[in-house]
Amino acid sequence: MEHVARWIEKSGYARALGVEIEALGAEAARLRLPFRESNTNPGSVLHGGVAASLVAMAGQAVTRATLGPEAAPFHAIGVEVTYLAAAKEEAVVASARRLRAGKELCFVEVAIATGVGKPIAQGLLAARGRFGAAPVETPCVAGDDGSAERGPLAHHIEKAPFMAGLGLRIEHMAGGRSRILLPWGDARADAGAGTHEGAVLALLDTTGAMAAWAVTGPGPFKASTPALQAQILAPPPGEELVGFGRCVHRDGESFFCDVEVAAAATHRACARGTVLYRIVQ
Repeated sequence: MEHVARWIEKSGYARALGVEIEALGAEAARLRLPFRESNTNPGSVLHGGVAASLVAMAGQAVTRATLGPEAAPFHAIGVEVTYLAAAKEEAVVASARRLRAGKELCFVEVAIATGVGKPIAQGLLAARGRFGAAPVETPCVAGDDGSAERGPLAHHIEKAPFMAGLGLRIEHMAGGRSRILLPWGDARADAGAGTHEGAVLALLDTTGAMAAWAVTGPGPFKASTPALQAQILAPPPGEELVGFGRCVHRDGESFFCDVEVAAAATHRACARGTVLYRIVQ
């Protein structure tokens, strides 16, 4: 399992989060994340993007162990995360279990719980080994009209510990739409040359949440992400990324938001997905 351990230990993003390896294997893996204020939302609650990142890391750890280093490069073709409860000022453990594997694909279930066993999130990941296949050109995203209205919440949200540490910048958050930049740097990097998929999922989660806030505006609300679905179209590039979010449907306290993530310079897509967000008065 040395190649899997090296991938985790040499990933700048995994180091920035503080991920620790407890067990690695082709059938199962277990990663621990000690409590760090830098991984939280206001109130010292674990950021949903961090939980999604753990699903991606633990799922890929099993995939890489199963398919072997010759299957590289790897990327998740599908990720689903259901958020069950909040983790406040406590460590969490991501336990991954292989469900099925083929020649190029691996399907993994990931459970995230606190140290005392309280379930926090449940994830499913389908990952692909490309076996050295040449990169493909992904489609360009639709983007938006280029408006730059940050709204009254952006300045405060950017100060949340995890978002501030990741360097997320809100460029637009109005009228049910959002646009957020993720700068390139070692704290967002995979062990290879690209952006870590966990950081991409954190950007996708946050972009969807901001599209929901762009509908309601500020108020005495409580909010959280109950569910996230994402597709990684290709290994994310090592450059500045942009997330475009749009709230496509509202059902009372529930907001369904579509998100596209792309290279900021070219608008070539690397991920897309849907975030279900709840804002409760």
